[in-house]
Amino acid sequence: MSEPGKSLLSSPTSSGGQPAGSDTYKGWLYKWTNYLKGYQRRWFVLSNGLLSYYRTQAEMAHTCRGTISLTTAHIEVGDACHLVLTSGGRSYHLKATSDGESQRWVSALQQAKANASHMMHQSDDSGDEAPVPQPDRALTQGALKTLASKLDDLSTCNELIGKHGAALQRSLSELEDLRTATDGTDKLKTVNERATLFRITSNAMINACRDFLDVAETHSRRWQRALQYEREQRHHLEETIEQLAKQHNSLERAWREAPSTHPDGGERTQEGDASDENEDTEFFDAMEDSPAFITVTASDHTQHRRSGSNQSIMSGGLPNNEWSHNENDSGSNNVQLRRVRRSRIPNKPNYSLNLWSIMKNCIGKELSKIPMPVNFNEPLSMLQRLTEDLEYSDLLDRASRCESSLEQMCLVAAFSVSSYSTTIHRTAKPFNPLLGETYELDRLDDFGYRSICEQVSHHPPAAAHHVTSQRGWTLWQEITIDSKFRGKYISVMPLGCIHLQFHSSGNHYVWGKVTSTVHNIIVGKLWIDQSGDIEIVNHRTKDICHLKFVPYSYFSRDLSRKVTGVVADSEGTAHHILSGTWDDKMESAKIVESSRGCGGSEGKQKTLYQTLQPKVLWKKYPLPENSENMHFFSSLALTLNEPEEGVAPTDSRLRPDQRLMEAGLWDEANAHKQRLEERQRLERRKREAQATQVLEEGQDIESFQPLWFERRTDDSTGESTYVYRGGYWEAKDRQDWSQCPEIF
Repeated sequence: MSEPGKSLLSSPTSSGGQPAGSDTYKGWLYKWTNYLKGYQRRWFVLSNGLLSYYRTQAEMAHTCRGTISLTTAHIEVGDACHLVLTSGGRSYHLKATSDGESQRWVSALQQAKANASHMMHQSDDSGDEAPVPQPDRALTQGALKTLASKLDDLSTCNELIGKHGAALQRSLSELEDLRTATDGTDKLKTVNERATLFRITSNAMINACRDFLDVAETHSRRWQRALQYEREQRHHLEETIEQLAKQHNSLERAWREAPSTHPDGGERTQEGDASDENEDTEFFDAMEDSPAFITVTASDHTQHRRSGSNQSIMSGGLPNNEWSHNENDSGSNNVQLRRVRRSRIPNKPNYSLNLWSIMKNCIGKELSKIPMPVNFNEPLSMLQRLTEDLEYSDLLDRASRCESSLEQMCLVAAFSVSSYSTTIHRTAKPFNPLLGETYELDRLDDFGYRSICEQVSHHPPAAAHHVTSQRGWTLWQEITIDSKFRGKYISVMPLGCIHLQFHSSGNHYVWGKVTSTVHNIIVGKLWIDQSGDIEIVNHRTKDICHLKFVPYSYFSRDLSRKVTGVVADSEGTAHHILSGTWDDKMESAKIVESSRGCGGSEGKQKTLYQTLQPKVLWKKYPLPENSENMHFFSSLALTLNEPEEGVAPTDSRLRPDQRLMEAGLWDEANAHKQRLEERQRLERRKREAQATQVLEEGQDIESFQPLWFERRTDDSTGESTYVYRGGYWEAKDRQDWSQCPEIF
């Protein structure tokens, strides 16, 4: 099966290709056929405004596979040597073998289109009554060059008129000063000659002005028609897409209300169907995404079942309800001291809203700057979503007890992957925290840690996070969210590093986050994917772990949401293989032997690892009952916005629009959200005015200073980051929040 992008790894030459300016241009291009065959090599011939293609050069004598008229075609240049021709309601996706070859084809196609359009206008005597062609850049540039040439002619004529006029004026002055008849005859002859030159130059000026006006009026009418045509087409396209979105919402609502007969297979089918609409998937290469190693189990080279004992040794813990049952067995006194936290929130209302009607004017913008109603949010802030990374903090508890730094690295890697498991169904947007907003999570009684977050910047949005555990570790991070809306999908790129230090060993781990992408923004079922690489470094021992989040590909036979990784020591020797999916589980297998295997794709050798039986590092907890009606929240997420006594007045739990949304009062939540955003804009303008005044007075400008965090340089990485300065929990004990700003 030919794959998009994979076919282009060869280097075909453009046999017989001519320069872009000639009448005929020939060469090889790759044409997209279908999802089964992908891109296929075809011989293209451009002549007389027609682009024809054949399977081989020999077919030119008898069989033409297709012809594209460039007169009304639209030429769109994409990335990676990719171009799209649209003609007669059909799109042709083509690829060249190099950037240079792509540019030559684009130039030739645009020139041929300009020539064809020009010939069509010359052959049409009716002029204005001709149908409006698709606006063409080359034709427009030609008209502008013509107008510029006419302007140059006018400028030249103007200079000549000034020159000859001055000479004529001098001659007339000299004629008045004559004293003899002989001199008068000669001077009169000179005056007549100069007057003739002035008259000729003036006539040329008048003609040049007339030509300029004729050209300007002709092209002005054509541009006005083209502009009107584009406006009508855009309006029609917006109406069509909006209608499609409405129909899709109706179908989706009907599907939800209808009884489901295939609960296990529904999600997979929908996601597969949605992927057909995602043009980006055609450029993924399944072979490129495969790991550069092969693992073979030492005890058994055939397929085997995981033993239950292995799972229990390295499992990520029991679900919350089973854990609570074990605590009950340990004694009733402990149960009385433990707080019973909520296990459900009000069901999400079934409000229908057209996303495209809001997002169509926001393409290319940063997501945090797009005003959105709460209909597209979930009732949690970004600070609470950041805290939700601690869902599987027990992995770090176990890692703190590891004597081997390499085994500890495996658990840290599993923890870094586990933070994405809650996002599989969570396509809604968390609330953007207000500047100075905080969120605390005190779980010393059951999980042994305390967590505090603060929004330290609004544009770009950045949050600082600090967690201290009584079980031997400390975690801190500063994450800046860079998000873009690309029309069909939204990309969220978290920037910054996560730091983790274990108290007993001093091992200091640093890693980043991968890109999250929400697909099918316009039409289709929303679905999320995680893709990219994570490099985890132990700055004390120099151990390193490379994790790869494989992006979803229509052509890949691998598991969806696959994650692979290798744990290596400071010498680069691999010790553990990691594998699994970011929405289910991660396993590790200890390497007992490695060797260079036979050649893989493109002649690259793969390393063959012989491993012991894999052990489960982490397994995702099952979602609570009725989670589909509670924003697909996990057990921890359900408790994050639970009211808490004694928290700071800036805590996310006290944010009114978020609280109203959780209660299902979305209209009231939207009104409060608009009020808070307007108040924040006023505060920002006030700070900017104060900064301007201070600058005019020649004093130093003091930017916004977070209350609980300060910027320091990290000793291990040398990077400047926000770290916890202390004082929050002491202020909570005293209930002294006098320093906190009033933001709600």
